[in-house]
Amino acid sequence: MNETKGEEEPTRVAVVDPERCKPSRCQQECKKICPVVRMGKACIEVSKDSKQAVISEVLCNPRCNMCVKKCPFQAIHIERIPRALTKENVFRYGPNLFQLHRLPLPRPSHVLGLIGANSVGKSTCFKLMAGRLKPNFGKSVDLPWKEIIREFRGSEWQNLFTKIMTGEFEAKVKPQYVDQIAKLDSMKNATVKTVLLKVCQEKKGDFETYASRFELTHLLDSLVSVLSGGELQRLAIASCLAQRAKMYLLDEPSSYLDIRQRIMVANWIRETKDRDYQPYIVVVEHDLSMLDYMSETVCCMYGQPGVYGVVTLPFNVREGINHYLSGFIPTENMRFRPEALVFQAKMRHDDSLPEDKSQTVYSYEPVEKTLGGRFQLMIEKGTFRTSEIVVLLAMNGAGKTQFLKYLKTTLKLQTSYKPQQITPKWKGTVETLFNRKIPLMFHHELFRKEVVTPLQITNLLDRKVQELSGGELQRVAIVLALGMPADVYLLDEPSAYLDCEQRIIVAQVIKRFILQSQKAAFVVEHDFIMLNYLGDRIIVFEGTPGIKSKARTPMPLATGVGLFLKSVNVTIRRDPTNFRPRINKLGSVKDQMQKKLGIYFDTTLEEETDKD
Repeated sequence: MNETKGEEEPTRVAVVDPERCKPSRCQQECKKICPVVRMGKACIEVSKDSKQAVISEVLCNPRCNMCVKKCPFQAIHIERIPRALTKENVFRYGPNLFQLHRLPLPRPSHVLGLIGANSVGKSTCFKLMAGRLKPNFGKSVDLPWKEIIREFRGSEWQNLFTKIMTGEFEAKVKPQYVDQIAKLDSMKNATVKTVLLKVCQEKKGDFETYASRFELTHLLDSLVSVLSGGELQRLAIASCLAQRAKMYLLDEPSSYLDIRQRIMVANWIRETKDRDYQPYIVVVEHDLSMLDYMSETVCCMYGQPGVYGVVTLPFNVREGINHYLSGFIPTENMRFRPEALVFQAKMRHDDSLPEDKSQTVYSYEPVEKTLGGRFQLMIEKGTFRTSEIVVLLAMNGAGKTQFLKYLKTTLKLQTSYKPQQITPKWKGTVETLFNRKIPLMFHHELFRKEVVTPLQITNLLDRKVQELSGGELQRVAIVLALGMPADVYLLDEPSAYLDCEQRIIVAQVIKRFILQSQKAAFVVEHDFIMLNYLGDRIIVFEGTPGIKSKARTPMPLATGVGLFLKSVNVTIRRDPTNFRPRINKLGSVKDQMQKKLGIYFDTTLEEETDKD
């Protein structure tokens, strides 16, 4: 694709961030330092119309990178790409902007998962697959459909794009940011009932099924504008799957949901693929346990975020996720990460922690609280130690956040609290925020090495806090929380808005920081992989969410996770390659065997295959 006659395709991608490039506020260092410009060639020019630098990818020497280093606003990114990819450029937003190589290959009656970092083109894939964008193969022209279809000859997309061209194909998309749904003009006076009735085309049976299955029955008369994140997520998924479509594209369906709800949604997605009209289903998911559970094949996506993205051919689900975690795609001989991401292999099976006289033991007292006039929360007496992370595991509405606030107000220790909902109020830059809130730790060499650098905060320092995305805000909030002097760190859902790779890095950072500083931490988490990596012990909440709940005393991780899994009728095993937890398909041989043995969280590392 995109083969240029008489001219060699450039093997580099040059991207200029239009929001960061400010030629009027600099000395145009990029142009002055460029050796190609000094030779009299127009490698870098400043457009009079756009008021930003324009880089020629044909003339640019990707080994130089002098303009990247000299740009005062860090607006330039230049990356080399394999020559084979130059002929597989499917879409580019424009000169010196992000470009995507290849498209995922879906199949009828099949769930295809996409795994990759933020900003490598997953949302762009969805727009192309839904027909909202047209492939342009890197050209700055609007190509006719016939030429597009010809470029995809011999693949599944030749057939799909033909149907899109003729109007026979319709895709339904569940958006990534469900909180934006409540802000739509069409939703100002809409209730959950009116939305569901509309998408179900007033078929009473379907309406009642979807309302019940997605736990929306008690919310039917509620305005969409007042729903919580989890309620909006369930409504968005129900609205998408209730419609008849040839393709369903679901972007991060697990966000805002607890573990039980995530499994419920995953089961419904898997059931949708078996409809008589054989729909295509593609899911983007950062919770790797859920992606593993609901998908049958996986396409990995790699590249340089914001610069270019590459889609691999489909792998079976276990193989694809393990390739991504290893950072190496063997079929393409491509290493896109220097180190593999491997999880802890050791688990405690007993009900006691090994004694360590160097650790300080703290305790909190039991309490019963009534919240909002009707919700009763009972907290059992518990102990915790320095260098220990205690994870809170429960369904939404069980009182996890209230538990953290209880510790914050009653412990006779200094605490640092990262809230669940992050509302940016600081009007300045990230750097000025850190200098004001955590000046000592921010300039501490070890803290910068162990926390700031791994979380990729350096590139955000000159950005205004109120302009950051959800994932960027989350990382900034984690640095702020860990930078505060404290004895106990209370972190509420640190994985929210982060991609799968960032979640693992955040877990590693938190774990290392707590161990090295010899502090303690309580963490609320719904992602099983983060939970498994972080937790030394676990607090399980029992009861009915929103009505009555009890926080059990901290218990060993394997015991606590097994107790919770039994309550939601789910079993988990561990992958022998990288020790990540894998959810067994409901009713599979492994699922039935573990339930028969009463082992809901199997921590053994026996050899396994993909057949559940």
